[in-house]
Amino acid sequence: MVDRKMTTAVDPLKCTGCGLCIRVCPDRTLSMVGDRAVVTGERCMHCAHCAAVCPADAVHVAGLDNWAQEFETFRFGGDLWLPPGRFDTTKLVSLMRSRRSCRNFLDTPVDTRSLKDLVKIGITAPSGTNSQKWTFTILPDRPIVLRLGTAIGRFFERLNRIAGNPLLRGGLRLLGRSQLDDYYREHFDSVRDALVEWKTGGIDRLFHGATAAILVGSEPGASCPMEDALLATQNILLGAHSMGLGTCLVGFAVAAMQKNASIKASLDIPPDEPVYSVIALGHPDETYLRQAGRKKPLVRWVN
Repeated sequence: MVDRKMTTAVDPLKCTGCGLCIRVCPDRTLSMVGDRAVVTGERCMHCAHCAAVCPADAVHVAGLDNWAQEFETFRFGGDLWLPPGRFDTTKLVSLMRSRRSCRNFLDTPVDTRSLKDLVKIGITAPSGTNSQKWTFTILPDRPIVLRLGTAIGRFFERLNRIAGNPLLRGGLRLLGRSQLDDYYREHFDSVRDALVEWKTGGIDRLFHGATAAILVGSEPGASCPMEDALLATQNILLGAHSMGLGTCLVGFAVAAMQKNASIKASLDIPPDEPVYSVIALGHPDETYLRQAGRKKPLVRWVN
């Protein structure tokens, strides 16, 4: 369950009665009593809109702190709000279009301070009903990344042995369970080749030589856990690029952990904590000259 315990307080000596806090409160926690704002509700989303909008600094939301703005690898510009339209859109889009999935990493370790800062960048994302139930499991060095990669490799070795049985695939397909057959057609050959390359030549087709990784999941109780995790993931991808790091999402790792709980358990991740993204991280051994185009999407206008 999401904690909705009331933690908001209004200082009656500071409150000027402007009513701005009431206007922005999504939980209708505050009301005007006489000429002052007063806490009258029993639930609080802890979004701190009220505290952020108050011109008299009269509202305080307990349980929130400045941990997420205390970065170690760069100087943060303070907590002043940046209004809509006050940032260079060209620079923002250039950052988004310049980030690419990196599949060639140097063997240089990632500074642990950068990994900590990326988590803080991740949690600037929105979350459903402001749940903020994200979890981040950090693999800070290459040996630990390899340990996870080895476990995932064993999972896909077993899956390929099963998928290689045509009678089993056909029988399941007749029963309306085509997942194994779909896997065989889409992934069997590439997974087989990747496993051979790893065993014979040490070529890492899963994490691509990344020297760190971040697994983004969710504690129980979030209203939109997958969406929350993926929004935080995108923030991390963009933040990493701006910090000089390369990233690649490893979907095969997510799929393996969904099917085999022992892989998560080996990383001390509880069984009731889903992992929604695995981000390979490292110093990129790639240099590009231009941004990439994108396929034109389906855009539907409803009048």
